[in-house]
Amino acid sequence: MGRGWKVPPCSPLRRWALGLLLASLASFARAGGPLAFELSFPAALSRAALDGHIILILSKDAEREPRFTVVEGIESQQAFGLDVEALPPGRRVRIDGQTLGYPLESLRGLAPGEYRVQAVLNLYETFHLGNGKTVKLPPDRGEGQHWQTKPGNLLTRVAKLRLDPANSGVISLAFDRRVPPLEEQLAEVDSLLEWHKVTQPNPGTPNKWERHIRLKSERLSTFWGRPTDIGAVVLLPDGWEEHPQARYPVLLAQDHYHRHFSPAFRTAPPDPKAQGAEREKQEGAWRFFQDWTSGRFPRVILVMPQHPNPYFDDAYAVNSANLGPTGDAIMRELLPAIEAQFRGIAQGWARATFGGSTGGWEALATQVFYPDDFNGAWVGCPDPIDFRAYGTVNLYEDRNAYFREGPFMKVPLPEKRKANGILDCTMEQCARYELVLGTRGRSGEQWDAWQAVFSPNGEDGYPKPIWDKRTGVIDRSVAEYWRAHYDISHIMHRDWATLGPKLAGKIHVTVGDMDTWYLNNAVHLTEARLGDPRRSPAAAATFTYGPLQPHCYMGTRLDAPLHERLNHFSNLIWTIVKHLEDTAPAGADVRSWKY
Repeated sequence: MGRGWKVPPCSPLRRWALGLLLASLASFARAGGPLAFELSFPAALSRAALDGHIILILSKDAEREPRFTVVEGIESQQAFGLDVEALPPGRRVRIDGQTLGYPLESLRGLAPGEYRVQAVLNLYETFHLGNGKTVKLPPDRGEGQHWQTKPGNLLTRVAKLRLDPANSGVISLAFDRRVPPLEEQLAEVDSLLEWHKVTQPNPGTPNKWERHIRLKSERLSTFWGRPTDIGAVVLLPDGWEEHPQARYPVLLAQDHYHRHFSPAFRTAPPDPKAQGAEREKQEGAWRFFQDWTSGRFPRVILVMPQHPNPYFDDAYAVNSANLGPTGDAIMRELLPAIEAQFRGIAQGWARATFGGSTGGWEALATQVFYPDDFNGAWVGCPDPIDFRAYGTVNLYEDRNAYFREGPFMKVPLPEKRKANGILDCTMEQCARYELVLGTRGRSGEQWDAWQAVFSPNGEDGYPKPIWDKRTGVIDRSVAEYWRAHYDISHIMHRDWATLGPKLAGKIHVTVGDMDTWYLNNAVHLTEARLGDPRRSPAAAATFTYGPLQPHCYMGTRLDAPLHERLNHFSNLIWTIVKHLEDTAPAGADVRSWKY
């Protein structure tokens, strides 16, 4: 027992038992009292302090990783959000009963039980904008602005815990890994049906039809205060290489960010192992490839611009105070470069634009904001084109975006519905969903995306809110800015004297009359304006509605067989090309591409 006595070395089993005992004692010492979580990251992940937003997920889903279970609507698992700024390694931050959550607002409302727990730290970078302001934002890293799959974001391991908000005490979680590069993520998943946030590589690419274009945009680089690219996926017509004398019409296929051409273009037969919806998707992509390369299809160049940004996977193809001059970058930098490289006709009569949802709004906006540069817009299920129906909110007459109020009662406004009218989510709930995922409009979700596109830049450098995210009170000054700059229906109505001669006969809109996000209401209002018999010249616009059809209806029922939906897309391209030919000016090249 003297100073010369030494403790004998422990066996691995004894070291494990001792560690388990110490961990149990530590947990016991911290047990009791209201539930809270403390989160930190080690220096092994980053020696530098980090900025970002922590999203903590508590999930009852036994199949999926918790980070893939937080969604807009009734199916969502529970999440809590917390901003961190200059957080050094080893320092703990706390999520407790005061932290805002979704769908439940507070940890205090959590039902006791077993949960699968995981946290993500969505990392921000500092942007010194060209306007002199400094902001911290999540840069796109090729994943299309999804915090769940953004390479480099910090993750914790999934822990299965029994939680009781009244007495579970403080639980410590440590970030111990980073989200891997996209190709590694794709290798880990068995089916894209499990993980829709990652785009499947196109088998067979690179190939002679699909090209990927990226160029540095001087306009966007100046705006963001750092080198910024803009890009496109280009689909070349059959025989492009063999006929160097031919020049082609160009169709802009407006859509979200995609790593490959959408609709799917698959240069290899379907995977024999694919089943169900995935099998149908692959068969459709393979069939479209065969049609495109058969020599029976109209020979045009399809261009899908790509402009992800720190707020969303898409900048809506217009100039914006918060996202920069994306419209001009497309029209004055990207499109001329593509037409020069791939022999586009490069004249307004030989260009058209089409798309659905985000792409539908973009198609109409592109035609309206660049009326001389396009000869028609085919607009499917567009995002709000009239802000008198911004979803279920009238931005100019309503005082609050969350409720309709009478003298003795207050009714929540709906945000999302099923095709039978059953409500999935209210405006307040979905706004809180975004607020939990990111403050200052940084959620990467839809309402924040629109706000980033449409709003003036605030004094803090972030988009000026259209309404208070907690109360729903609408800022009328911001609404008026939106009306003047981005309410497409209003702009056409206001400027018809100059726009009318350039837009007449060029606008074609299709939407389901039970659109999931009530987008059909804005379409009806726009039709009423453009159909006014006193309008001169007559708009000659077409509007088509799909009875009982939800979002993404573009002319064919969503439950129709695959071949019908594919035929609709092919027929749309034929329709557009016929319109271009019928309206081509005298002497225009309508023959060189018909080899």
